[in-house]
Amino acid sequence: MVIVLKATATEEDREHVCERVVAFGFRPHVIVGEERTIIGAVGVGGNRESLLDLHKIACVDSVVPIQKPYKLASLETKPTPTIVEVGPARFGGGYTSVIAGPCSVETPEQVLEAAVAVKQAGAKALRGGAFKPRTSPYSFQGMGEDGLKWLRAAGDEVGLPIVTEVMNPRDLDLVERYADVLQIGARNIQNFSLLKLVGETRKPVLLKRGMSTTIEEFLMSAEYILSEGNRDVILCERGIRTFETATRNTLDISAIPVLHQRTHLPIIIDPSHATGFASLVPSLSLAAMAAGADGLMIEVHPNPDMALCDGPQSLNPPQFAELMVRLDRLQASLRG
Repeated sequence: MVIVLKATATEEDREHVCERVVAFGFRPHVIVGEERTIIGAVGVGGNRESLLDLHKIACVDSVVPIQKPYKLASLETKPTPTIVEVGPARFGGGYTSVIAGPCSVETPEQVLEAAVAVKQAGAKALRGGAFKPRTSPYSFQGMGEDGLKWLRAAGDEVGLPIVTEVMNPRDLDLVERYADVLQIGARNIQNFSLLKLVGETRKPVLLKRGMSTTIEEFLMSAEYILSEGNRDVILCERGIRTFETATRNTLDISAIPVLHQRTHLPIIIDPSHATGFASLVPSLSLAAMAAGADGLMIEVHPNPDMALCDGPQSLNPPQFAELMVRLDRLQASLRG
């Protein structure tokens, strides 16, 4: 249920309605908009009939049942776009930003060189993995805390916020100390214990779609984070598994407009993991922005041939700089 307050409602009115929501067995989530304040009543087992009676309170304009299984992520709850800001990066509500950097942090020199290159080209956030989920247990698994320290130092030196993945609930406190944005990877999209824990933090969360995850399942995973009080969630489409073998995954471009029709959360695209080939990254990046994406996440390595992880899909710095020029031109033409 969503309780819509009148424009004249005071903070005391809001607190009173929240108290009634709790008394009826639900958790209140207050969303203050420019024109109105709404209170989402979330939970199961509460008294729904009593919630409907809240329209009798003088400060309440209406009580609206939410039909979607995802409540807080739904446009029915929040019809205006959520804008997630971290440092110079802004996603959603007409703002777009590019996150770029190496798949894995390998050495202090490597990540700093990448950071300098992507900052000069116009990226607004630095990505890099310190803990890497790999298909094979014998593949490079990341540098752990040393990698986090190197990534943090590089981000601080060039003035970019850092985005890095947390894989295990037991590592959350460690990763949170270094990261500006907590990334939940495709393999953890339905690790509900981890989703709840990052929802309890107040760091923005970048949530990647799983390889076989439907749009509704994607939004339900976001709901786990939102329901714990964290409102800063960025959705990331990174390709899904289909019968096609010409690319690493199949980028679901249609997810961009579909998600914009269903949720207020920003949606960005990871063309690197979607295709698996650096030569295809520019085309998919341009297509994603033309389709209305709120940003991109692109893998950039100083020397992709020597990368310990995902070298074939990584752009080198000159290629990334050229792509950023093309993206600027595209966005200028889209603005008219």
